Amino acid sequence: MSLLDVAPIIEQMLLISDNVSDINFSTGQKPQVEISGSLYSASPLGIGRLSGFQTEMIAMSILRDNSEAARQLAQSGTADLSYTLTGRCRFRVNIFQQRGSFSIVMRVIPHEIPTFESLNVPPQLTDICNIRNGIVLVTGPTGSGKSSTLAAVIDRINEIKSYHIVTIEDPIEFLHPHKKCTINQREVGSDTKDFASALRAALRQAPKVILVGEMRDLETAEIALEAAETGHLVLSTLHTIDASKTIDRIIGLYPKNEEKIIRMRLAQTFRYIISQRLVPRADGKGRIAAVEILKSNPRTREYIEKGESEGKSLLDAMRDGEIDGMQDFDTVLRQMITKEQITLEDGISFATNQNNLLLQLKGLSGTDDYSNAQPTPAMPKLSVPPPSPRNSVLDLIEK
Repeated sequence: MSLLDVAPIIEQMLLISDNVSDINFSTGQKPQVEISGSLYSASPLGIGRLSGFQTEMIAMSILRDNSEAARQLAQSGTADLSYTLTGRCRFRVNIFQQRGSFSIVMRVIPHEIPTFESLNVPPQLTDICNIRNGIVLVTGPTGSGKSSTLAAVIDRINEIKSYHIVTIEDPIEFLHPHKKCTINQREVGSDTKDFASALRAALRQAPKVILVGEMRDLETAEIALEAAETGHLVLSTLHTIDASKTIDRIIGLYPKNEEKIIRMRLAQTFRYIISQRLVPRADGKGRIAAVEILKSNPRTREYIEKGESEGKSLLDAMRDGEIDGMQDFDTVLRQMITKEQITLEDGISFATNQNNLLLQLKGLSGTDDYSNAQPTPAMPKLSVPPPSPRNSVLDLIEK
């Protein structure tokens, strides 16, 4: 089988498990799949460790019908694009050069648009769908489910409202059909030059909702703020670990002498900051989303506008804001540990404040059940086995 036809290779790798989230091709390694956050080697079509020539052929096969991405790769050494496996699923692809060869990472995008229920996220997030204006940010590290959460929001709005929605993505991930809404999806590179120019143009396209794939720079952030201030609902993502760091990142984009005015504008325009971390389930069956929720209310607006101080932090506001639908990471993780949804080790390793979480757990138990746990990065993590592969492809997984 020629490597110029990469589709059969990808199809065999997807058969390994229903929970494959990523496919990796790197020189010197066998093809790999990621399942529940861990990489596993595979041998699709009997392929062993990949040579530099083989990874280049795979990259060229994926780039075959995308001249813009090929140009981007030649100029900058990296390219983002989408790839469709006909009748199966789509992928968000990044191809990059390293040590003189190519590597390819393919994130699986299912055909079915996720729902709030399928993602098992807090039900109060459905309130976002009724917001008329302002900014909603979904944050977290790469692979934490930000795009899936935003797709669920867009899909619910599509079902209950009659709006014009414009999305600006790099690349387009979930393909939204028109339901009650009209949805126009623009891809950076093929439909528009960059996020900022597309967002500026969107202000003239009469949308009620604008989704910006990522607030990457000052120009994009500034136009997003302007859009929110002029009556649009703006949805976007940031690669930040929690709500407080998200505010710091946005303010940090601006010159220091503008901090006061930006704090005031941000305090008035933000509606929700949702931060996500995917934690392995205790039973080894995939991962579960731990979700931190910061919501706009007089207290959180004051802390953003005037800055945080001792006893007046956004974390304090979230801990005290359960009645408003707010929650912080450590409280969510504590609940997951006590319900045995996740292990103690994993809960501690994903916590914002490991010592405080341990103290809370000890206080709840009234015993020393957690006295031997140590809040250090060296804490051993329980291995999470992949879901059982289908019998027909047992030989694909490297034992």
